Amino acid sequence: MSDAPSSAAKRPPRQTGTTGAGVRKSASKSVRSRSREFALQGLYQHLVGGNAASDIDLFTRDLAGFHKADAAHYDALLHGCIEQATDLDALILPLLDRKMVEISPIEHGIMWIGAYEFLHCPDVPWRVTLNECIELAKEFGGTDGHKYVNAVLNGLAPKLRAAEVEADRLAGKARP
Repeated sequence: MSDAPSSAAKRPPRQTGTTGAGVRKSASKSVRSRSREFALQGLYQHLVGGNAASDIDLFTRDLAGFHKADAAHYDALLHGCIEQATDLDALILPLLDRKMVEISPIEHGIMWIGAYEFLHCPDVPWRVTLNECIELAKEFGGTDGHKYVNAVLNGLAPKLRAAEVEADRLAGKARP
């Protein structure tokens, strides 16, 4: 028997969790996180290319990894955000320090996702929605886009999830 380490022992351990930049690795993402990523890609196609939700949906379902996403949550986000775009923008616009056309389509789509989840997904805690949107912005947005998304959604949460945010504030957990 040899004292030399086996080839398996020489390999570094499989990495899970986050990358060096703090972004979650694919293996550790939840099905809901993946659905938000696919929805964001679809919302980008809608915002930039004007593509219809049905066309985006057909294209997205064929992408690698879609089977690992929560398809029902993806459907709700993609179709709900596009159908309610005007209402979502009306909620977001008062919290912006610039015109909507000056917001990157990635951050715009992420803010739609956050606002939509605040309104229509009471099973997702507001803090989870906020964190997931910040993570999306870190992974797909501009350098400091996550800070902008954080500020806007943190301003929106007390309006759309008042009781939940207040309960967290009283428990010493809230950010706003």
